[in-house]
Amino acid sequence: MSKGTTKKGSRAVFIGIGILAFVLAFFAGAVSKFAIKPSWNKEYTVVWSDEIGEMHTDIPYGQGEANRFDLYMPADDTRESYGLVVYLHAGGFTSGDKQDDIAMLQWLCSKGYVAAGINYTLRTDTNSASVFSQSNEIKEAIPKVIEAAGEYGYPIDKLTMAGGSAGHTLAMIYAYRDAAEAPVPVVLTFGAVGPASFYQEDWGIYGLDQSDEACAAMFSVMAGVEITPEEIRDGTYLEKVKPISASMWVTEQSAPAVVAYGTQDRVQPYLTSLRLRSALEQNGVDFQYFELPHSGHGLQNDDAISKQWMEAVEEYLEKYMPLG
Repeated sequence: MSKGTTKKGSRAVFIGIGILAFVLAFFAGAVSKFAIKPSWNKEYTVVWSDEIGEMHTDIPYGQGEANRFDLYMPADDTRESYGLVVYLHAGGFTSGDKQDDIAMLQWLCSKGYVAAGINYTLRTDTNSASVFSQSNEIKEAIPKVIEAAGEYGYPIDKLTMAGGSAGHTLAMIYAYRDAAEAPVPVVLTFGAVGPASFYQEDWGIYGLDQSDEACAAMFSVMAGVEITPEEIRDGTYLEKVKPISASMWVTEQSAPAVVAYGTQDRVQPYLTSLRLRSALEQNGVDFQYFELPHSGHGLQNDDAISKQWMEAVEEYLEKYMPLG
C-alpha cells in the first residue's frame, strides 16, 4: 500500500470520527431545549388566539425538504411597517424543529412583531450538512420570509436575529457575517449558549485542545470543508472556520446583542463566549452579556440572572425595534 493511500485512509478515519463526535457531542443540545421553566417564565408566554395574531406554517423557501418557515403576524395589520424577529431552533445542529419555539414566537407576535421560525437541513450520518451549509440556508431564507410577510400585508423594515444554542449560532452568523446583504437592516441579535467561535484551545471540553487530529476532524465537519491536522498546528485553519465563527465578523457597525451563557456548560465551550464578549467590547457594540455561574447548557440554575437576561431582551427589542 502506498503512502498516499495510507494518508487518505487515515483522513477518512479522522473525518468519520469527526462526524461521530459532531452527532454525539452536540446531542445534548438537542435534549436540553431549555426545558426547565421557572415561575417567571409565564411572563413570556401567551394563550394564543385570533386576538393576538395569525399563523401561516410550512412556507417553502428552497428545494430542500427542511426548507420551510412559519410566520406569526400580529392582529394589528394597520401599521405602515413592522419589525421582524427570526428565532432559530436549538438542537445541536443535528435535530430540532421550528415548532419547538412556538411559545417564544407567539410571545414575540403578541408584542406586535412579525415573528418567524425557520427550519434548516440537519446533520445526519447520511448527509454532509454542516454549520456552514445551515448558515447559508438561513441566508437564503431571510429574503423569502420578508417577501412573504409583505405579501400578507406586513411590510418589514427592520430585522432581529435570535435563537437558542445551535439556533443562536446561526442567528449570530447571519447578524454579523451576512447583515450587509440583508434586505432590511439587522438592528439586534439575541439568544443564549450558541458557540461563537472555533479556536482549538477553547474546545477542551471535547479534548480537541489535546489532539490536532480530532480537532481537524470535528472542525472539518462543522465548517463543511477539509481541515488537516497540519493546518490546526500552523493556525491556518482559522480562515476555514471563520465563515462559521460569528465573533470573527463583529465590527463597529455590528448589531447590538443580548446574550446569556452558563459557565458550567459542557456542550458549548464557555471560552467561546468570552471571545464574543471581547469582540463586542473592542468594537464598541451596544450589548448585554449575562453569565450564569451555576448553570450549564440549559441555563437551569440561575433563575434571577435568567430573568434579567429576558428583561434585557425585552428592553433591547423596545429600543431597537420600536412599534411606533
